[in-house]
Amino acid sequence: MNEYSKQLQRFNVGEDCPVFDGLWDFCRISSGGSVGGAVKLNHGQCDIAVNWAGGLHHAKKAEASGFCFINDIVLGILELLKYHSRVLYIDIDIHHGDGVEEAFYTTDRVMTASFHKYGDYFPGTGAVTDIGSGPGRGYAVNFPLDDGIDDDNFLRIFKPVMHKIMDTYRPGAVVLQCGADSLTGDRLGCFNLTIENGHSKCVDYMKGFNVPLLVLGGGGYTIKNVARCWTYETGTLLDMNIDFDIPMNDYFEYFGPDYQINIPTTPMTNLNTYDYLEKTKTQILQNLSEIKGAPSVQFHDVPPDMPIYDSDDEEMEYPDVRFTRKVIENMVEKPGELYENDRDNDGDDGSIELDAFDHNTNRMQD
Repeated sequence: MNEYSKQLQRFNVGEDCPVFDGLWDFCRISSGGSVGGAVKLNHGQCDIAVNWAGGLHHAKKAEASGFCFINDIVLGILELLKYHSRVLYIDIDIHHGDGVEEAFYTTDRVMTASFHKYGDYFPGTGAVTDIGSGPGRGYAVNFPLDDGIDDDNFLRIFKPVMHKIMDTYRPGAVVLQCGADSLTGDRLGCFNLTIENGHSKCVDYMKGFNVPLLVLGGGGYTIKNVARCWTYETGTLLDMNIDFDIPMNDYFEYFGPDYQINIPTTPMTNLNTYDYLEKTKTQILQNLSEIKGAPSVQFHDVPPDMPIYDSDDEEMEYPDVRFTRKVIENMVEKPGELYENDRDNDGDDGSIELDAFDHNTNRMQD
């Protein structure tokens, strides 16, 4: 037990990153969704890939942080870099995307751009002067903000900065982290963005560049607003008009009293003055002007694609069957199954008999 405690402490597991039942499966789903989306984009199987379970931007290489255990964003970007010379990462979560920035702080192959609350606020990083180091100098963009930023002011800084980045850096793919804790009314946030006229406008703006786009989730601590936000933005990505009236469903009462998709702003003071926003925007645009064209990449060995298991896998052969844990644990190769010689189990393909499947309960009988 003492050894386990040392390992937990070593990797910062505990406090804001506690161990919970199903942690490993959660990390696999979150990371696998981002890596799988990147693979789909690399092979041209889609123009936009979405993983709302991803966007865990605080995790480091050997450290859990801020409710993030594994940085699925970094894994997804590494996959995109196998096919694209340059990848742009954008973060509109209220917290600074420190884990992603740290991972690519010294390279020009990934540019990171974060719009976040700065000051006495977690994680405490992301000053406007943090612009990268070494070969990556100039390829980290940080726009620190104060409490109360609203839709108009946010878009007034977001669009010109992103337009300049896209024009200068010319990325082959874009990763957009859409943390919903930057929305008005978030339990841990202090911004005043709405879904329709603020947050989703950023998504729609980046979609308009027609560059392969990986869209991820992130923070969000008023759960009903997270559901509202990512539902609306899924519609935005699909060019669908979402009805603002939430239809009747099992969780309908959670969305009272107005039962609408959009959320109104709250009466709070915008501490971001016009002069501050203009000064910071000008400084960032000046930094970007010093980048002399899009960086090139020398020839190098490209690692193989991450294997993605689709519906052809054995466990998906019967998609309407919900296997019990006992049956799943028995889905293993039998001794000799991997050999094509006299050690092979001739005539035994290791398949699972479904005679015991109960169609009434839709489960396997033990």
